Amino acid sequence: NLIFIASLLLGTTITISSNHWITAWMGLEINTLAILPLISKSHHPRAIEAATKYFLTQAAASALVLFSSMTNAWSTGQWDITQLTHPTSCLILTSAVAMKLGLVPFHFWFPEVLQGSPLTTGLLLSTLMKLPPITLLYMTSPSLNPTLLTTLAIFSAALGGWMGLNQTQIRKILAFSSISHLGWMAIIIIYNPKLTLLNFYLYTMMTAAVFLTLNTIKVLKLSTLMTTWTKTPSLNAMLLLTLLSLAGLPPLTGFLPKWLIIQELTKQDMAPAAMLISLLSLLSLFFYLRLAYCTAITLPPHTTSHMKQWRTNKSTNITIAMLTTMSIM
Repeated sequence: NLIFIASLLLGTTITISSNHWITAWMGLEINTLAILPLISKSHHPRAIEAATKYFLTQAAASALVLFSSMTNAWSTGQWDITQLTHPTSCLILTSAVAMKLGLVPFHFWFPEVLQGSPLTTGLLLSTLMKLPPITLLYMTSPSLNPTLLTTLAIFSAALGGWMGLNQTQIRKILAFSSISHLGWMAIIIIYNPKLTLLNFYLYTMMTAAVFLTLNTIKVLKLSTLMTTWTKTPSLNAMLLLTLLSLAGLPPLTGFLPKWLIIQELTKQDMAPAAMLISLLSLLSLFFYLRLAYCTAITLPPHTTSHMKQWRTNKSTNITIAMLTTMSIM
């Protein structure tokens, strides 16, 4: 585990700090290879399938990254990441990064992979593994195609909301929430890249809080979420607030990036896009509310033979406490 996590951090660092396309590609490859054993750790058929799907999509995306950089070098003689000027290379790079991140229409692998991996690995997949591709977009943002990115972003927000509506597995719901959040990040990357990074950091913080809480109370689907209120009531109350923060409701942390993004879009004369993406975030609000409802408001149907789950003695982790506090400020 230590080796794999060190390799993950190494790959991420290499990609973030590189100037040359080949080193960026190398960092992405190290990342992919390091996370594969963490996904397939349990040796369950579902986990092996998830690892295979992950490997195939990431390999295809890495090949596309190489292809776009080579096309650019071929026409301009530049291997520098910030000098990506050839329009075809920009389009190929955008689709490659979309495939790496799981933006619509390349999103099908992400819920499946997240469903097959354990919760801690799922946390790594939806936060740390998104950082290198977002950095690549950040560095090439001046030359990217606005129409393509806006289309991808709006479709991601829409499909992330719609497809999450009828899920009962919590990991899949969180995967679709990640897809719609990525839509919010992609729509603003050209106009204000720093806002994308702010959104990403806050999203990482809130998602980490949710995943670690679920890992503490050992919950994987909605029906078991209903019975966890007896285990750690205070943690459940905080989970309720963190979920609402992830949905972007005003007094909480998650509202800040959405507000700033809408403001920036209206400055850029993209008020229709801003209105559309805000309305589409109502779809994801619905399933966050369903999660919150199952966490704190429903009691399961009691039969006489129903096993009560009593409070666990172990105290809540300090990390979770800090993350949830920061998520609901």
